[in-house]
Amino acid sequence: MLQQRVVEPGKIEFVEVEELTPAMLKDNEILLKVHNIGVCGSDIHVWRGQHPFVTYPVIQGHEYGAEVIAVGKDVTAVKPGDKASARPQLVCGKCGPCKKGRYNVCEELRVQGFQAPGCAQRYFIVPEDRIVKADSKLSYEEIAVMEPCAVGVHASGRTDVKGKNVVITGAGTIGNLVAQCVLGRGAKKVLITDISDLRLAKAKECGIENTANTMKESFKDAVKRVFGDEGFQAAFEVSGAQPCITDLVANIEKGSDIVIVAVFSKPPYVNFAELDEHELRIIGSMMYKHEDYVLASEMLADGRLKVEPLVTQRFKFTDYEDAYHCIDNNAEQCMKVMISLDD
Repeated sequence: MLQQRVVEPGKIEFVEVEELTPAMLKDNEILLKVHNIGVCGSDIHVWRGQHPFVTYPVIQGHEYGAEVIAVGKDVTAVKPGDKASARPQLVCGKCGPCKKGRYNVCEELRVQGFQAPGCAQRYFIVPEDRIVKADSKLSYEEIAVMEPCAVGVHASGRTDVKGKNVVITGAGTIGNLVAQCVLGRGAKKVLITDISDLRLAKAKECGIENTANTMKESFKDAVKRVFGDEGFQAAFEVSGAQPCITDLVANIEKGSDIVIVAVFSKPPYVNFAELDEHELRIIGSMMYKHEDYVLASEMLADGRLKVEPLVTQRFKFTDYEDAYHCIDNNAEQCMKVMISLDD
């Protein structure tokens, strides 16, 4: 079977490797046939040589929609013919966070596609404890977006949003999904901001009513327009842009929480005087746990999460590099880029 690898920054190779078969399965393992792979911003960082925790060569792919081909004799979570995806986290199970059930911040965390081999090949084997069954009516593209959905589920649960006015800065795929999850958790009103009209239009397609392009309207004016004198009591920073964290700290209601979901290319400046005197809490959010993946699958199945509008470009498996160049050259026109392994 053909396998994609980034062998060094800027260089992708396709290599013929032995095809995985049911005979290779351990009792607790599942053989998957990969149909679609979603491209993540972190994948682009690997290709550019900008990811700090990758050793080359690396097989990419951590967002995927797959079909169950065969299962080991002890597997009960799925059966052949089911649709599924799986968490890409490899954890030690022994460190302090793991012992506390917080394996998403494992001291020895390795993520498939970055520090461990990913799924960029036709067949892939995963253990049962990381598999998540998907509803049969979902497309493999929708299932491939389950991973970023789980990011949104986890982040949106890092602070209580029920009955609160909430701001999300950054309307890319993750920001969009965080906003959808926040609405699903009972937020009173949600405002999502960005500098891309395309991303904000996609937000509206996904049911996020209140948007603001902060290149055309100031952050303060947008907050006043949407929330009036109530202001906002929770926020999620998903842009990775310095002006956004500055605006959130300066304008959020005192005593509120700001959840940081974005990865910043360089450490941002935060006004600790305001943070202190306003008694604000800055909360991190790292990936997800299994229950987040399961809830993401359920929310995709019942329509609480709408992801079809997020897929903006599609490429064949052997055109991986074209997909990356497309993102590099058309960043403002790209949301979720999808790789297809099907003819």
